[in-house]
Amino acid sequence: MSKPIYELVDNLPTRNITVYALRSLDFILPGEWDNLVGFENTIRTVTRETDEALIKAIGQRAIQLFNDKSQGYQRALWLYQTIDSAGSALGTAALAGKIGEKVSFVPFLNRLTPKPEKAQTLDLCLKLVTEVVAFCQINGIPGDSIGDFIKALADYGGESLVRMAALVSFDGLVPLGPNFIRQTQSTLNKLTPKDLEGNPAFKQIKSLIPGKNTDKQLGFIEASFNSTQEWMGNFVSSKGLSPQKITHNFQKFVDIADDKLDYFGAFLDMTTNYYEHTGVQTLTRRLIERAVAEI
Repeated sequence: MSKPIYELVDNLPTRNITVYALRSLDFILPGEWDNLVGFENTIRTVTRETDEALIKAIGQRAIQLFNDKSQGYQRALWLYQTIDSAGSALGTAALAGKIGEKVSFVPFLNRLTPKPEKAQTLDLCLKLVTEVVAFCQINGIPGDSIGDFIKALADYGGESLVRMAALVSFDGLVPLGPNFIRQTQSTLNKLTPKDLEGNPAFKQIKSLIPGKNTDKQLGFIEASFNSTQEWMGNFVSSKGLSPQKITHNFQKFVDIADDKLDYFGAFLDMTTNYYEHTGVQTLTRRLIERAVAEI
């Protein structure tokens, strides 16, 4: 188990590259993301309760649920944290002192190298699989329930929907271009179990991906992407998304020169943990909703 859930929520940042990146997506989903920080504040916001005794009881029950290892909450959190750490070589901490309302990272960008296409494609797919498996863990259903996830995806909102928007934008469109869905499908079709075993992120989350062996797990990854690609395609087309629009809106928060945009995907990989940030918020919301229902 990592830190207590209340401590994780209390310590969520209000101003860093991750927060700026998520705020830059407001043009896609206006007002959808409220950066809820603080355990008690989240309880009050989610429940709209004002009774102090009831708020305390809800918090205590939510903490008990999270601490119960027979439930899937800790595993879901571990997935959110691990998939982000696998993609981040430097992390936000190394840049914390440079954060401002509008900051330049040109010298830093000169030291970055964009990931190879195959590695970037796998990153996208493994983040998607993390979303599927974490959803199943949080909701107490079998980890290979892709159909249940797809049904739920149609009703995604708040930080969960913004996390998927970030996946499509920052791990799909920006590094792989407007044809990222077709490109990812093509790469997956050529992928072998050996390719998968050589991926650092896969090695870390392999234990929670459904499948008795790497071949079966590759099949699950392919099935997850195939089942979700229609939603992603519709999301891109309905919002009129393009790599240029995403980078332009991000530049309102962080100063990245136009001639450095080739490094933008690598920059996001190394400086954001949007899966963990929004994952903690999703997890806390579900814990509170269940606690309320049980009390």
